Amino acid sequence: MSKKHGKHAEGQRDRSTGVTMSQDSLRQSARDRPPSSAAWAGAVSEIAGAAPALIGGHAPVVVPAAPGIVTVTPGHVCELDRIDPDADGGLDKAVAKEALLAERARIQELQERLYAERRRSLLVVFQAIDTGGKDGTIRAVLEGVNPQGCEVSSFKAPTTVELDHDFLWRYHQRTPGRGMIGVFNRSHYEDVLVVRVKHLVPEEIWRGRYGLINDFERLLTASGTQVLKFFLHISRAEQKERLEARIADPAKHWKFDPADLVERESWDAYQSAFGDALTRCSTPYAPWHVVPANRKWFRNLVVARTIADTLEAMDPRYPDAPEGIAGMTVPD
Repeated sequence: MSKKHGKHAEGQRDRSTGVTMSQDSLRQSARDRPPSSAAWAGAVSEIAGAAPALIGGHAPVVVPAAPGIVTVTPGHVCELDRIDPDADGGLDKAVAKEALLAERARIQELQERLYAERRRSLLVVFQAIDTGGKDGTIRAVLEGVNPQGCEVSSFKAPTTVELDHDFLWRYHQRTPGRGMIGVFNRSHYEDVLVVRVKHLVPEEIWRGRYGLINDFERLLTASGTQVLKFFLHISRAEQKERLEARIADPAKHWKFDPADLVERESWDAYQSAFGDALTRCSTPYAPWHVVPANRKWFRNLVVARTIADTLEAMDPRYPDAPEGIAGMTVPD
């Protein structure tokens, strides 16, 4: 037996006293400790305070999307080819840009209340085909939001570590904690979109993921995270214009990936995959909202208004101030 192993056989040093304990003493110490289940039971009040939404907390809210957005009715088929990506709700561009400022102000004020309340959270999911406008929408809508209370997560191709886990593992780690707004720029839906179109897993696997995604979102909702999902809907012609604009402007070359041209060849396959995902995963607690997104100014306004309306319906409240604070004075 090695010297190292021999020391472990003789006993271990008690960190509280510095005394080396015999194996018999170690066993007795273990017997004297309560089982882990008892330790959990003894922390009931602490756990209850840490997770109020799980024990009689707030129910999820689903508010009507801003006019111009098409919400996919749960149980109904989503036909993207029947939704006009050029729709602008009859709004004037200049008026819409002014209105966006007001919606941003609403989001900023409500986010502060959500952060202060620290009981619930909001997860905003963005999906779109390449050049669909996810980055631009996030910048335009959340400009001015306190970064301490908002986190954006972008999901690229999974790492080897992520591939060693279930397909939802990497997404669950990035869901927002209490008081936070989380934004997914691409999301768990990639695993029924790119994975499907590129034939990365067998069909029987990706088809089974729709139900798992619905369960995942139901778990989030039951735990106090409101889930708000936007699909930014552009036309094939609009995508062509946006790709050409990136090629023509040297300042936008960094945004252009030649692989986008290869992906464009799969346009129809992606539209079919998006349609199925929107159909199968629009639920009463987390419906999908299809945003006509050819006109960026319209897209930004209706997304911002829907986020603001959702936060307002959640009605976050500032916590009660400590008793007597109103009468306190600050010494010179």
